[in-house]
Amino acid sequence: MENRLKWFSEARFGMFIHWGIYALLGRGEWVMYLERIPKDEYAQLAHKFRAEQFDPVEWAAMARDAGMRYMVLTSRHHDGFSLFDTKFSEFKSTKTPANIDIIAEYVEACRSAGLKVGLYYSLLDWRWDAYWKGPVNDPKGWGSFLEYVHGQLEELCSSYGRIDVLWFDGNWPYTAQDWRAQELLDKIRRLQPQIIVNNRTGLPGDFETPEQHVPWWSPPRRAWETCMTMNDSWGYFEGDRNWKSPRQIINTLVTIVSMGGNLLLNVGPRGDGSFPPEAVEILSHIGEWMRVNGESIYGASGAPFTSSVGPVTAKGRTAYIHALRWPGSRITVARVGNSVLSAHLLADGRKVKFRQEGDRVFLEGLPPAPPDPYDAVIKFELDSEPKAFS
Repeated sequence: MENRLKWFSEARFGMFIHWGIYALLGRGEWVMYLERIPKDEYAQLAHKFRAEQFDPVEWAAMARDAGMRYMVLTSRHHDGFSLFDTKFSEFKSTKTPANIDIIAEYVEACRSAGLKVGLYYSLLDWRWDAYWKGPVNDPKGWGSFLEYVHGQLEELCSSYGRIDVLWFDGNWPYTAQDWRAQELLDKIRRLQPQIIVNNRTGLPGDFETPEQHVPWWSPPRRAWETCMTMNDSWGYFEGDRNWKSPRQIINTLVTIVSMGGNLLLNVGPRGDGSFPPEAVEILSHIGEWMRVNGESIYGASGAPFTSSVGPVTAKGRTAYIHALRWPGSRITVARVGNSVLSAHLLADGRKVKFRQEGDRVFLEGLPPAPPDPYDAVIKFELDSEPKAFS
């Protein structure tokens, strides 16, 4: 388990991508369900799916340049449209005017960019009557439905080389036993021994997945990853203009890392496969910050120090003070049980004057304006791994 999760705990930052034919309507990935679109009517969207601007190499480059270390793409969402050449369904990207195995091209692009490969898969499918009736009311239909689900997952784990993450969703309202989840996971691990799996099959899996929030008061005691949107929508929603700022996202990333977790940040490509320009702009700013300050994120976790300016991350004998709120000429860091050997700003390498009194470290003579507009990071070299003052 620890070996399989090692890269995940070091990566700390990944890209989630929700894309499917729902993007053609531009009203989110739940549009079929929320607008009660009949499945035959919804299926007509496949005839309009051309993916003219789909460029997985560009997707992967934007993820890498933003400082992300892995990607997770929806291979099939709740609407049942598969982005791969499955033999279990005709409702798939290779049976559209695009005629592309999206997953095949995406996987190749990830690997070429040096990114770990993740696939999202929804267990449920709104198009199947057996899903709505359930295993008790329609045991025969449920059996056929599970053959489809298990069969598709076997295809994904045997047709595209090494897959690093399998990100399940849509197990509600049924149990792990209903989904034959243990049998499914055993098969997946035989095909992909190094894969890590989330906790959304009804079984614990390898890591937990809080959604759209930071678990401030009760962070999981094992590997975890918050998945979060850049605006309020997972799939492309033309009318959703509530974009988060780069500063908000960096703040969230730093906070999550200080609590020992990862951030999986979502992009919802438009119907043609291009990223919304707002998302591109946000990613570019995050990338600029990560190129300077990434060492405070990758492989880092929390430290038992406190400060009023922001959280503290650490790895080895190094601690990073994240000044999300720049106070001016002086910052105080408390509960420090180490001797601080040196301090400097990551933004420009400038040394920072400090003095240490008991458990408090006073950083003095700082510039009046923050040297970074989002998060000015001050690096502490310590005499040992961070420890709380006692």
